[in-house]
Amino acid sequence: MSSTKTKPRTIDEYLAGVHTDQRVALEKLRKIIHTVAPEAEECISYGLAAFRMNGRPLVAFGAWANHCAFYPMSSAIVKAFQDQLTGFETSKGTIRFSTDKPLPTAMVKKLVKARIAAGGG
Repeated sequence: MSSTKTKPRTIDEYLAGVHTDQRVALEKLRKIIHTVAPEAEECISYGLAAFRMNGRPLVAFGAWANHCAFYPMSSAIVKAFQDQLTGFETSKGTIRFSTDKPLPTAMVKKLVKARIAAGGG
């Protein structure tokens, strides 16, 4: 995660503290999320770059030592798309990816739309 000494308060601050290759991958995620949910509000939640709608969590992303991660904030969403996420490591509410194999744009759009449809945000 971010190696900055102070906790980030904005997504820009969060991204300033991650490796360049991760920043590029996460900026792409950020743009895709804004495309699908332009009314979503950026925030920092649980130390992650996050988005909320109507005051409720929508999705988040983060950078770690050996990977990046996308958090649909719903284990049901991850489970529903499990068959389309082959090639990516997943756990209950997390989809991990590397900078050389980022999540495809179409997949991110589907996940964000599914979160909105499920009442996320």
